[in-house]
Amino acid sequence: MNLLKNYLVNFLNRSGSYVFTASVFARIFSFIASWVALKLISDDELGVVLFAYNIILFLIPISGFGLHQSLIRYGALLNSKEEKNSLFLYVFHKGVIASLVLIALIILSSFFINFKFEATQLYVILLSFLILPSFIFEIIRAQFRLQHNNKSFAYTEFVHSIILLASVCILSYFFQEMGYAIALLITPLATSLLFIKKLNITFSKKTIPYIANFEFWKYGFFASLSNVLTQLLFVIDILLIGYILEDTIMVTNYRYISLIPFSLLFLPIVFIATDFVAFTEKIYDKKYIVNYMKSYMSFFSLISCFLILFGYFFAKEILSILDANFIQFKDTFLILLVGIVGIYIFRGLYGNLLSSIGKAHINYYIAGIALIMNVISNYYLIPIYGIKGAAITTAVLMWLTGIISWVWFWFLYKKMLLKKPL
Repeated sequence: MNLLKNYLVNFLNRSGSYVFTASVFARIFSFIASWVALKLISDDELGVVLFAYNIILFLIPISGFGLHQSLIRYGALLNSKEEKNSLFLYVFHKGVIASLVLIALIILSSFFINFKFEATQLYVILLSFLILPSFIFEIIRAQFRLQHNNKSFAYTEFVHSIILLASVCILSYFFQEMGYAIALLITPLATSLLFIKKLNITFSKKTIPYIANFEFWKYGFFASLSNVLTQLLFVIDILLIGYILEDTIMVTNYRYISLIPFSLLFLPIVFIATDFVAFTEKIYDKKYIVNYMKSYMSFFSLISCFLILFGYFFAKEILSILDANFIQFKDTFLILLVGIVGIYIFRGLYGNLLSSIGKAHINYYIAGIALIMNVISNYYLIPIYGIKGAAITTAVLMWLTGIISWVWFWFLYKKMLLKKPL
């Protein structure tokens, strides 16, 4: 009980309540913005923009070639404020160049792709520029975390969501689908301009940090690729259901049935985002790390028990809020709830601990293997069980990848402690 109490107290002391509140409001405002766009723009035009936007969303994690990922991990290992600021400047300058290269590659590639919808190329080119402000936005947020300023980190997400909602409402009303695309583009740019001065960094200073080596770049690149594959894992089910069953109604059913379980995954993200810098700074302190793991797993085990029980007794009521027709898929809903418990207890924690010890490439390998297993398993289970088969595959992989992350972390962590620097 003391472990749980201390865990929550430390979370709150690190302004975790601000991060949690900002995350909740961000999701609410994002939903409202999507709803407003749906009301102001015709389905056909909005669909083209969203199709192009989802292409760019898959590439945003590798903006700056993943240097924002390297910044948060390696920056946490630096001792002085000057070193952290120097690393930020290095990442800023190199990441901007890398992002521009990526944008150029996307634009060039768009001329060789035969898009199904007429205006898709236009929006792919326009939204490709989202990569640069998104990268800058992420490194600003990372720097606030390195400064142990989680309150400002939370404010960035809150302000970002407000700007998104306001810009979508105004620009979509006056310029329809083009206005919506522009709103998506200017939101991270405007938020970055508002917060970058609060970092109190002199941009004229340019020194190359000693840790900015090949391993630094490799870490960020693989961490970003891991995020891309993880996103794909959540999308592949819907793609395979549509391809195998050839039934758009089942695609819609699975999309909405999985909406609530997948939305609940924000909770471990909030806690890890708040604590990542703290446990990375003390990664060589085995006692601290073990206590953190025990506290985290105890807390999320309790949350998981409550979640499963609540879902079991009120699944029909929850699904009926979305649509009464979804009640027949109660088993699919419960299977997905059981699956996310695997992320709550294992994957969310040990995937990030692997990153904190510099082994982001292990997460990439795990996600890659899981993606292959997902495709193979769904080809067998979906024809037999329908969307329940897709849910079974996802739930099993959530647990399996979490347990593999747990085993790999302990194996590599013990080896790292043996090589602990004096």
